[in-house]
Amino acid sequence: MLKRMSSEEVVLTAEDLCVKFKSGQDYIQAVRHVNFEMFKGKTLGLVGESGSGKSVTTKSLLRLHDHKTTRIEGNVHFEGKNILSLPSKKMSEIRGSRISMIFQDPMTSLNPLLKVGDQVAEVIIRHQHIGKKEAKEKVIKLLESVGINSPRQRYHQNPYELSGGMQQRIMIAIALACEPTILLADEPTTALDVTIQAEIINLMKRMQKKSDMAILMITHDLGVVANICDYVAVMYAGQIVEYADVNTIFKDPKHPYTKGLISAMPTLGRSRKRLEVIEGQPPRLTGGEITSCAFAERCKSVMDVCRSVPPLSTGQGSGHSVCCHLYPEKEVALDGN
Repeated sequence: MLKRMSSEEVVLTAEDLCVKFKSGQDYIQAVRHVNFEMFKGKTLGLVGESGSGKSVTTKSLLRLHDHKTTRIEGNVHFEGKNILSLPSKKMSEIRGSRISMIFQDPMTSLNPLLKVGDQVAEVIIRHQHIGKKEAKEKVIKLLESVGINSPRQRYHQNPYELSGGMQQRIMIAIALACEPTILLADEPTTALDVTIQAEIINLMKRMQKKSDMAILMITHDLGVVANICDYVAVMYAGQIVEYADVNTIFKDPKHPYTKGLISAMPTLGRSRKRLEVIEGQPPRLTGGEITSCAFAERCKSVMDVCRSVPPLSTGQGSGHSVCCHLYPEKEVALDGN
């Protein structure tokens, strides 16, 4: 289990979370033994390359995968319950109400045939059990709070009549409609220009401060991480390979993969030399457990032990943990990855 970084109130705990997708006679191990905690009023960033398991992990918290082709193992504790073992009806009461999600692409997540106001109102009516008239007034206030001008007019528009930034604000309004304890944000600024990105990030910060909710931010943009996150979990090949507070991740990264991600990030003022590249491709996740370091074939610091023994997560001080043979334990050994 990743070590708690402070005495802050824990609102969700994932323990030894594994997600496998059936593929023919085999299983793809999309998420492998993931552990983390989320804190009230704080933002946890989940970063890594495309295909590292970020979205799969997040959707697992809401049990959004097809149960016929997906096997989820481990525990996710929320409000004293393991939500992975709750009946479907109980899970439906939590989903969209206590835990909400902003999906990656509003243009495919919003129904093009329904008015945007009705799509926001649907969540309120379902979970708060109020009438359409009262729900409409709540929606109008909510649209105004997320920065949508002329909310009464926008209420009756279809998604395709709005800009990408406006559509993303509608998605945020849907997610915040019932004032959730936890907000899961799956790359909410993808495909938006930098000005709109900044507006969306500032909006999320304001809403978080207002309601003290916990946010899980999925992104591959380290600039967004630096701007909004308190803690960071770096994922590679379905596993968390490094975890620390945001300042430690940028000032003292340990894992070669984390260092590679930061070195590949363009920054203002940097000389005109080529950005560093992490050579190679992630490993295939089919078959049994990986019996080596998953990053070994791409790592510039690889050792013989890396190709034969999977590393364990070790404490590096002040809640900083890393899953790498280069770093021996500095504190009490951590369980899981």
